[in-house]
This record gives sequence, C-alpha cells and structure tokens, in this order.
Amino acid sequence: MRIQATHVLAADYGAGSGRVVRGTFNGSKLSLQEMHRFSNEPVQLGDELYWDFLRLFHELKQGIVKGMQGISHPVRSIAVDTWGVDYGLVDGAGRLCFNPRHYRESRNAKWMEEVVHMVNEEELYSMSGVLPQQINTVFQLLGSVREHSETLRPDVRMLLMPDLFNYYLSGQQACEYTIASTSGLLHAGEARWNEQLIGRLGIPETLFPPLVQPGTVLGQLTDDLCAELRSGPMQVISVGSHDTSSALAAIPATDSEFAFISCGTWSLMGVERDTPVLDDRSRQLGFTNEGTVNGKVRTLKNRSGLWLLQECKRQWERENQCFTHEELVQLAASATAHQCYVSPGDGVYLAPGDMPERIRQQCSSSGQTTPETTGAIVRCILESLALEFRQTLDELELITGTRPRLIHMVGGGVHNHLLCQFTANAAGVPVIAGPAEATSAGNCMLQFLAHGEVSSLSEVREVMASSFSPETYEPEGTARWQEAYESYQNLNQTLANRSN
Repeated sequence: MRIQATHVLAADYGAGSGRVVRGTFNGSKLSLQEMHRFSNEPVQLGDELYWDFLRLFHELKQGIVKGMQGISHPVRSIAVDTWGVDYGLVDGAGRLCFNPRHYRESRNAKWMEEVVHMVNEEELYSMSGVLPQQINTVFQLLGSVREHSETLRPDVRMLLMPDLFNYYLSGQQACEYTIASTSGLLHAGEARWNEQLIGRLGIPETLFPPLVQPGTVLGQLTDDLCAELRSGPMQVISVGSHDTSSALAAIPATDSEFAFISCGTWSLMGVERDTPVLDDRSRQLGFTNEGTVNGKVRTLKNRSGLWLLQECKRQWERENQCFTHEELVQLAASATAHQCYVSPGDGVYLAPGDMPERIRQQCSSSGQTTPETTGAIVRCILESLALEFRQTLDELELITGTRPRLIHMVGGGVHNHLLCQFTANAAGVPVIAGPAEATSAGNCMLQFLAHGEVSSLSEVREVMASSFSPETYEPEGTARWQEAYESYQNLNQTLANRSN
C-alpha cells in the first residue's frame, strides 16, 4: 500500500480557456486541484487570426510555479493536452517562426479548395480517415508552405499545439499519435505519417517529426526552466495530447456499448472502435476517425457545441448584459419549450461575432418563432444541441450497425443540467454525466499509467468510477421530443436545400 500520495500536473488548453490542475493519486482515488486558470483568446492582426502562444506558455509557467506550492513531496511530471489541428513551426535554432494560426481563420477555405483539386474529398477520407473540413491541419499546412516557402528550410519542424508546448518544456521534438490523428496527414487508423498524401500535396517531408505513443516520457524540464521556475526535476510526458482522447480515457465505463459526448466549446460525439469507418456514407454524414490512447479508433462527429452559448454570452457582455452560466440556464428553464431550433453545425456559426443575431436570423428565415429574449435564445441552443445528439446517435447506428445503450457525457457541458436532461430526452437513452473534469483527470491518470502506478486503461476507468460521482439522467417526455426531432430534421432539410 502506498504511504505517500503522488502528484502530477495537467495543463489543459481549451479553445476558450486553459488551466493547470494538480492531480494527486493515493493508489485508489484521484483528487484534482485547479492551480491556475486563464483565458485563451485569439488575436486578430489585420485579416489574420492567431493564437497568442507566448502568453499561453507564460501562463503554463505560472501554473507550474503554483502547482509546486503547498505540498511536501515534489511534483513528479507534467503533461499538456490541447484542442486539435493547429500547430506551430520551429526552426533549427529552436525559434518559433511565427505565432500559430487559428483554425477559424477564413483563409483555410481557400487552401481546402486547392487541396481538393489535387486529391478529392473521397480519396482524402479513405487515405486519412479524417473528414475533410477547412479547419484541418492538412489544409492549413499547405497554406503555410505556399505563403512562407522562403522560411521553410530543411531544419524547420511542424509541431501540433501540445507538442509545441512539450518542446519548449523539454527540448524534445515529437508528435504524439492522438493529436497527430486530427491532422488528416496520417494513414487511416495507423500511427504513421501518410507519405503518399504528403508527397502529392508537395509538403516537405522534413516538416514532420517522429510520432510517439501516448505515455511516452519525452524527458525532463529543461535546465533553464528549472532555474527560472525554481523547480526540481520534473518529467514531461506525452499523454493523450488531444484533449478528447484524454477525456475519453477518463470515462467511467464498465463495458464498450456506449456512445460518448465530450462537450465543451466543441461537442464531439462518437463510439470507440477497433477499426475506422471509411465508407462514403460515413463521410457524407460527417464522421471522422481519430486515435485513442489504447490504440483503438474513435469514430465521431465534431460539431460546434457550447460555442454558440459562449459567443452569445460574449455578445451580451459587449452590450453590458452580464450573466453567469447558471443564470443563463435558469432563464432557459423558464422559457417556453420547443419554439424554435437552429442547426449548430451550420457554417454560419463558425466565426466569432454577433451570435444572438445570427440565431434570430436563422429561426426567422426558416419560418420559426424568432427567439427575442435571452432565455428563449439559450433554450433554442440547448434544445438544438440535444436534438443534434439524437441525430448523431441515429447515424452512429446506421454506419456501425449497433445502437449504443447509453451515453457517457464528460467535459464542462455536464455542469449544464438542462443540456444533460434534454440529451437524455431527445436520444431516448440514459445519459451518465461526469466527470466534468474528464480531460484533466484523464491527463493525470495517463501520467500515473506511464509511471506504473496503474496497469491499464481499464484500471484508469475503475479509478475514475471510484473517484467521482457521475449523475444519471433518465429520458423524460420522449413523445414530445420525437415531434421536436421531426421538426429539427425538417429544418436541416430546408437549410440543405438552400445551400444546393
């Protein structure tokens, strides 16, 4: 039996905020303590949109300093997870060529169009398993190659966001498999760069560092960082560096017959499989295939999730109407049910801006009741998200031949009790919500797995079940929600007809 608990740090970067969490494991239960939280806001510079990597790395250092305080035993290691697809370029001297570009940048549509002229969407999907979307690394990277060819010497390397943080922590350049699997540049379902695709696009192979598996110990904090932060030795580990892969590892599941929803800025819903689904029906329905920490594949649909609500909240704040998330949920609960719906994945909602107005416009133009109050808009968003989850569940059954018996929802979305209940109602299956801190918890436990503190992913999930108390939501009012689902499908058909 362990006498002393062990500490690790998990740096979790989302598309809207980041934090550093200290995880403490006593051999049977994990406890988490948030040490540092900070915003993650893109920077518009002319017509270009960037991530402020320098500030984000500064915040990471602040988190490390705070994470070492108040404990009698040293922090053993640190691991970073982030959103997918974005990257930085580092030259041979270790200098960042420029701040990483943001996946919502409008230029990406142009580069997607150019790639599709060279390799059509069907072939891209079958080669990589990744659904062609303009945010994908493969399209962004072609843009970097074309726009900055003079700077891409043979010593320049592309590092996806968590790998970029890891490099400046440890001095080691590598791409972890689960984050690389979001790029569209791997062989489908395999931990290998797709040299054939890379060559056809004219992207220099020298840009790509070695791939490593989740759980790889990259090294130690650099001597310079140890001196600056007054830290002792601390290992740097590649975990499931894509935040969804760490979150999936933390699902307290006892069998494999479940669908998962990782609900934050994005909503990622899918199933865990042994092999990718690569047929044309899966592509047309919008499913992608990405890697898991146990060598499997997560076949999922990636949609705009709480992004709509977050952008509404920001717009209302610009108008001097400040609400907490709890207040917004209360206003939605008091609003009239099933008045109008939107399609959360519609391209009109991709960019930042006046989200309430765009929602009102889509409802009005589609012949629905226009939501005028704050509560009506929030309820419209939450009901629409739940109905989209129902649609995705139906589609998962269609492409895999199996209908999941329940849904595990993790991430910040589980704090939204109305969304959880709506999802159970719409899908007609139980929703097990939690842990909310699945990404940080999974990050920490995968570090303990690398240290040999636990022996397998199954044991990681057992620890999750004993450490946290997920809440179960049973379906209610399913007949009314079936009617709502039919209205939602009619809306999607109307929008599809307009775009054709």
